[in-house]
Amino acid sequence: MIKTWLITGCSNGLGHALAEAVLARGDQLVASARNIETLRDFERRFPKQVRLAHLDVTKPETSLKAVAVAEEAFGGLDVLVNNAGYGMIGAVEEGSADEYRPLFETNVFGLIEVTKAALPALRRRGSGRIVNVSSGAGVSGSAGYGYYNASKFAVEGLSEALAQEVGPLGIAVIIAKPGPFRTSFLGRSVVLAAQELPAYASTAGTKRQYSRTNSGLQSGDPAKAAAIILVAVDSHQPPLHLPVGAVVFDIIEDKIAALKTDSDAWRSVASDTDFEPNYDF
Repeated sequence: MIKTWLITGCSNGLGHALAEAVLARGDQLVASARNIETLRDFERRFPKQVRLAHLDVTKPETSLKAVAVAEEAFGGLDVLVNNAGYGMIGAVEEGSADEYRPLFETNVFGLIEVTKAALPALRRRGSGRIVNVSSGAGVSGSAGYGYYNASKFAVEGLSEALAQEVGPLGIAVIIAKPGPFRTSFLGRSVVLAAQELPAYASTAGTKRQYSRTNSGLQSGDPAKAAAIILVAVDSHQPPLHLPVGAVVFDIIEDKIAALKTDSDAWRSVASDTDFEPNYDF
């Protein structure tokens, strides 16, 4: 069955690869980006299958217009992919409000607004999928990625709650967690905190250096990531949590082990917190 998709952030990276995969298999797509001119090649190559939409996730009215395009051009919406976002590197102390607040406006609040705009259309279908692109950084925190971690942890928690709310309506939520893929994430899609403190050179500072030397050298192929997401979307029982890439499976296993270690060590000390019964009558 032909599906109608709305994907945010189609101009590059995973969003672009996913748009290519969706169109190549004959589905219909509202391809969106802040700069619609970056998407003209899709329009030229797939004129019957694709419509373009200017969508800045920090401007809710553009989300509503993009959903309207899907309904007017293709009669509805089956799959929403919240892919738009970017990263930030810097120690928590180094970050400033004018750096981390826009990060949350895009990665968290923007995702919320697009989702809210799309939900009525998905509910009218009585089925569908919402793919929220998180990250291995949404599973476990890492020095230098604190603000990015926090934004993706927020996506994870929101998505888990949303899945319980829309599941009974026939809509499934998939939290895609890519590892390091060869996109612009370490280049133009990441912000380095302007303040750099010597105290964090051996922790957060190593992530700054990694971004400078590894952009474009990541091991993951975005086309393969897109193919995995398609399989999950098509599944009759799609996963809520979808690790994408071997690195993320390792991150998850390490996180589970760390949680269990602390839980086991502190269970006897921290479990008994209930009020004691009062038998004085």
